[in-house]
Amino acid sequence: VMHEFVRAGAPEEILYVSKPHIGTFRLTGVVAAMREEIIALGGEVRFESKVTDLVINDGQLEGVVLASGETLHSRHVVLALGHSSRDTFRMLHRQGVYIEAKPFAVGFRIEHPQGMIDQARLGKYAGHPELGAADYKLVHHARNGRAVYSFCMCPGGTVVAATSEPGRVVTNGMSQYSRNERNANSGIVVGINPEQDFPGDPLAGVELQERLESRAYELGGSDYSAPGQLVGDFIRGVPSTEFGEVEPSYKPGVRLGDLAPSLPAYAIEAIREALPAFGKQIRGFDRHDAILTGIETRTSSPVRITRDNETLQSLNLRGLYPAGEGAGYAGGILSAGVDGIKVAEALAKAMLAEGDAQDAPLVRAAG
Repeated sequence: VMHEFVRAGAPEEILYVSKPHIGTFRLTGVVAAMREEIIALGGEVRFESKVTDLVINDGQLEGVVLASGETLHSRHVVLALGHSSRDTFRMLHRQGVYIEAKPFAVGFRIEHPQGMIDQARLGKYAGHPELGAADYKLVHHARNGRAVYSFCMCPGGTVVAATSEPGRVVTNGMSQYSRNERNANSGIVVGINPEQDFPGDPLAGVELQERLESRAYELGGSDYSAPGQLVGDFIRGVPSTEFGEVEPSYKPGVRLGDLAPSLPAYAIEAIREALPAFGKQIRGFDRHDAILTGIETRTSSPVRITRDNETLQSLNLRGLYPAGEGAGYAGGILSAGVDGIKVAEALAKAMLAEGDAQDAPLVRAAG
């Protein structure tokens, strides 16, 4: 997978550095190069071609229906969804495709000066050009039984808007290849367990995400600003009214206030306990003017489109190959690429066994 990235334009150092990083803007060029190679090899890429339904005949997938009304016929379809493809999750559930709820996490983005993180992690070597911006990984097991952990840490990065639907606010983080922005950020998130929090309904996690994101939109002023709070005020349970030294990077802006109403009470309780504990591991992590920006809900897919371990096809729909992060089988770029290789091999074996290798498989990629 890494060699394919380099061949498509990623920096060669990802082949040997311990924590490989391509950078958001460079990654878009890598993806474009891969797309052009697929087209050159005879593939077809369709933009603005939303899949709205499946063609099913006696438990066998026969094709997909597009929003335009066109039907694409194939007995082999790779379903490579993004983790925010909620309309497709609901369509699959309506069609009776087996789906189950899976764990995910919700929380906030936290920002500190990158120089502070460098000093805490690298000491006298902070700022050394060969080391670059320092990162961290933290976890705390709270008294209420919840796990709180850092997620998608972005050294020298920014907090970005990531909503995919109107009237909702979602945050994420990113770093450019240079990692030279003034702040470090990461998600500080709390695990959600379907068996504990919403047993029985495979789409309950999706609905929880939607409720929390709508609430964040309201708390941010209903103009896509994000709700925020200083770490010290959050720990004390009082609303924030003005920023300190740390300036938030989220655009279009952060509206200070009280983040307690934005997440379930158990999540707020666990994060309030975790932040001082993290401050004992990284000096200054719980500094008063560090910024929490809400909310982070898309840590991973809230569902798994369960597949057979041998054929990698859906448990109850032959010809459907769930793949990647949205289907619940990957947790990032590298693992999604590895899963794609596994699914491609399984699909090729199935087509050869059926003697219809001329049937070109369809690939549905979203998000």
